[in-house]
Parts: sequence; C-alpha cells; structure tokens
Amino acid sequence: MNRLDRVAPAPAPVGTLPVALDAMGGDNAPGEIVAGAVLAVRERGVPVVLVGQPRLLYEALAAHDATSEIPIVRAEEALAMDEGALASLRRPRSSIAVACHLLKRGDASAVVSAGSTAGVVATGKLRLRGQQGVGRPAIAVTLPTLPTPTVLLDAGANADAKPEMLVQFAHLGVAFAQTALDLPRPRVGLLTIGSEAEKGNKLVKRAHELLSATPGVDFIGNVEGHDLLTGRADIVVTDGFTGNVALKTLEGSIRYAFAQFRETIEESAVARLGGVLQRPRLRRLYRRLDPEAHGGAVLLGLNGTVVIAHGSSRAAGVAAACELAARLSSGEIVARIGERIASIPRSHRLW
Repeated sequence: MNRLDRVAPAPAPVGTLPVALDAMGGDNAPGEIVAGAVLAVRERGVPVVLVGQPRLLYEALAAHDATSEIPIVRAEEALAMDEGALASLRRPRSSIAVACHLLKRGDASAVVSAGSTAGVVATGKLRLRGQQGVGRPAIAVTLPTLPTPTVLLDAGANADAKPEMLVQFAHLGVAFAQTALDLPRPRVGLLTIGSEAEKGNKLVKRAHELLSATPGVDFIGNVEGHDLLTGRADIVVTDGFTGNVALKTLEGSIRYAFAQFRETIEESAVARLGGVLQRPRLRRLYRRLDPEAHGGAVLLGLNGTVVIAHGSSRAAGVAAACELAARLSSGEIVARIGERIASIPRSHRLW
C-alpha cells in the first residue's frame, strides 16, 4: 500500500471509529464530497475516511490543505448515478462496496454515500445483510415539521410491500425516532387516501388492522398527503413506491414555492425592501426546508448504519450526512432495532 492508498488520519478521541464516506458517489463527486468530509472533520468533529480513487482524492484534499487530516482507502471502481441494483454485483470493488466492507469488519462506524439509491440499497443488503428478524430494510427520511421532524418510511427501498412489512417499518421508524429525535413514544400514522379506517387499497386496509393490534406502537390511524408537513404523526408508514413519490413531490413543491417567492420579491422596489427586512427569517426558513440540512435518508434494518445523502449534495449536505451517521452509530441504532424486534411477542411477529 503506497502513500496514496492511505494517508495518516488526524487524532480522534480514543475508541472513535471514522465514518466511511463513499467519495465517488453523487452528482458532484469527488470535489464536493471531499469538501464535505473536510467540513465534517473540522467543523463538526466527525472523523471520516474517504473511499475512492486515491489520486483524485489526494488532489482534492490538497486543495483544502487536509491531506494529513483525512485517510483514504483505495477503491478504483464506482457506481454511476444511473446504475441500478444489479451494479452491486457487477462492481464488487466499487467505492460503496469497499465502504460497506470497512463497516462490516469494524474499521468504520457507519457508511455515507450520495450515490445511486438503488445501488447503495442493493450493496448494503449484499455486504451487510439484514438484521435478524428484519424481513426488508427500509429508507427513512425526516420531513421538516415543527416542533420536531416527521419520519417517513419507506421512501424507496421496497416498491412493492405486504401489510406485514408496513408493520415492520413502523417498528424500524419507532427505533429511529427514539434514537435520532429523542421521542420516547412516537405517534405512528399510515399514509393513505382518507382518514377513515376503511379508506385505501387492500394493502393499506390490512395494514391498518395489523397496526391497530400491534403492541409497542402508538398507532393513531390513517393520515393523508396533506398531513405530511403538519406534524400530526411523528412517523408516517407507507410502501416504498408511494413514499418515494410523496417525498419527491414535497421536494419539488418546496423548490417551486421558493422560486416563485423570489420572483415575487424582485417584482418591485417595495417587495425587494420587504425581502431585505425579512432576510434573516427567510434564511432560517430556507435552512429548515432544505433537504440537505437534515443529512439525508437512513437505510434501516441492516447490520450497520448506512446514510444515503441527496444525489446532488454539496459540501454542507455531505457534512450533515456524516454527522447524522455518527450520531446514529453512537446512539446504537442497530442494537435498538435488534432489541425492539426481539421484544415483539412471537404471536405478533408477522414476518
């Protein structure tokens, strides 16, 4: 191994493992990914190891004068953003695969990638395997509701789901909300087309019956699309197809609203003056609604912590994802999920 394979890391607290960051994944890799790693280390105190092509990463670190602060682990291959789940088999030495290997063998505390969601999910399943008792991992995202975020899952890992899987997702969401959001008894809602118990397709109707009888889950009933940002539920459960469509719709709506607001402010001198006076509040609102500020999505149910950053993430978003991954790992999210699954009475284990 030469000097480009691995660079000596900066001192970290004893016992602290670094976050393995897939430096080749994402629309803005490796430049913004490396910049995010530098921010994570210097401003957030999160140790990071970069996984990818050594020469490119060394040059990017040199631009930040950080070659002695962040180690590099070689991975010559990378999954393209348009590659699907099968790429995890075709490229066994990809940067995301090597990052997962570091986590599996205990050399990293978590994995972060802004690469192809399908590729990250498939590679995570293949390399880390699902936790005992967990049938399918799910992607959890936090929505910017007040006073605390709302967790939406599944946001894309399982396009097709069975009612029993939605019950499992509820348990995964509860463990995540307790660890990441410090909610001792989060409220769980089921996403469908009406608040009444009989509204929805066969999947939702049966899931409603099962969730109503599930111990350890504070099920409040059905929620609709317009409830996603109201904070009515702390956790919203749905299948991956519906969840992904809902998430992308929210992101697009927020971007459209801000674009229209900017155009309105620029229409007249009076409007521009009002915008200047409200600038601090507008910036706070933008930061709260910015998807990158929340660190990305979390793939729950694997034998390891995996955070999927937004594909277009820039440095700040990557740093936030690394911080989220480190926080979940230190909060022992995997162990919490395992304990929760193990505590479910056999008579209520539906998978």
